[in-house]
Amino acid sequence: MAKRPDGKNTSGRGQRDLKVKVKTARGRKSSSTRWLQRQLNDPYVKRAKAEGYRGRAAFKIMELDDRFRFLVPGARVVDLGCAPGGWCQVAVPRVNALGEKPGKAQGFILGIDLQEVEPIAGCEIHQLDFMDEGADDKVKAWLGGRADVVMSDMAAASSGHKQTDHLRIIALCEAAAYLAFDVLEEGGTFVSKVLAGGAEGELQKLLKQRFAKVANVKPPASRADSSEKFVVATGFRGAAG
Repeated sequence: MAKRPDGKNTSGRGQRDLKVKVKTARGRKSSSTRWLQRQLNDPYVKRAKAEGYRGRAAFKIMELDDRFRFLVPGARVVDLGCAPGGWCQVAVPRVNALGEKPGKAQGFILGIDLQEVEPIAGCEIHQLDFMDEGADDKVKAWLGGRADVVMSDMAAASSGHKQTDHLRIIALCEAAAYLAFDVLEEGGTFVSKVLAGGAEGELQKLLKQRFAKVANVKPPASRADSSEKFVVATGFRGAAG
């Protein structure tokens, strides 16, 4: 039986008390308290801090890439809604954006977001609304050509109404998909967060027309109580569709 330095055992209640508890403060909603408590006790949040990533979402793209292998040396990547930058951080060594892997092709990462993002070594980051007219031309100009991967972890601002939020994120994902259609190289990959909720059927149909394979995945780093999942579309058929 394990014991603490004071000689008391760590089994039973003493062990459960290691979980951080957050008291509801004046002016803070109980939902905010629950969110804060979940954050403080989330192993992915702790691991992100320990490993220097800007958020727990970094592990979602790691797990997706470990399975589908789209962030390869030499890949040209567009990260839509890249703030705070965790996905870009993961992509840098995997695509060899800094050229640190001798004998391997050097990739390129273009981060796009509505807000300003702190610089990340190996990434070119621009402040842009990707849904603005002409945004796709700007993206291609910054890339110097077409992309091998377009990825998005974007989510619309929550309204507190589940069905409305679902429709908003599906619309956002569809907009990201249309940009991907315009900037992806033939054979390229599109990765995007969606929310399960029934309205994603048209999006799935659209992607299946333009890609060889479409998979729907909930990576281990995605919280079990979340309705989020990720669509990974590989083998882009090209502009002609």
